[in-house]
Amino acid sequence: MYAVRRWSVRRARLFERWYDIVEPALIACHPLWRMLGYARLERPFAFAERWVKGFLFDCQMCGDCVLSSTGMACPMNCPKQLRNGPCGGVRDDGNCEVLPGMRCVWVEAAEGAARMRDGLQKIRVVQAPVDSRLRGRSAWLRVAREHGKQRAQSPVTATTES
Repeated sequence: MYAVRRWSVRRARLFERWYDIVEPALIACHPLWRMLGYARLERPFAFAERWVKGFLFDCQMCGDCVLSSTGMACPMNCPKQLRNGPCGGVRDDGNCEVLPGMRCVWVEAAEGAARMRDGLQKIRVVQAPVDSRLRGRSAWLRVAREHGKQRAQSPVTATTES
């Protein structure tokens, strides 16, 4: 898994492009997801997400995914689970102080972010702490639900003819 995770971070731009296609498609399906029932879809979506993101990014299924903001490196892989940057114990070779055989997640995140469009700006955004109630749940479905509701609630701009 570790080798695949490092491979994925080196291809952060490719995954960012993929995300740019998939996210709007998931959000556009909000009416369908709502009709089918988000609660009913949770298990199959979480299973698929665990399999795909687990394989590619060693995703820990925190339910509050920030891969697109951290250079496609999951910060939950940090032994200290730091979501906003490295601790003070990064070794000179870029490895973790807790697991010396592993590169620091945040060193990888910075390298991945450098490959992404606006990645170095996104990585500087402070992330909220993980809501432990979301653990094991689908972040894909949560994004579709939240953004779909926002679209449904946004007022339609009326155009006036002159």
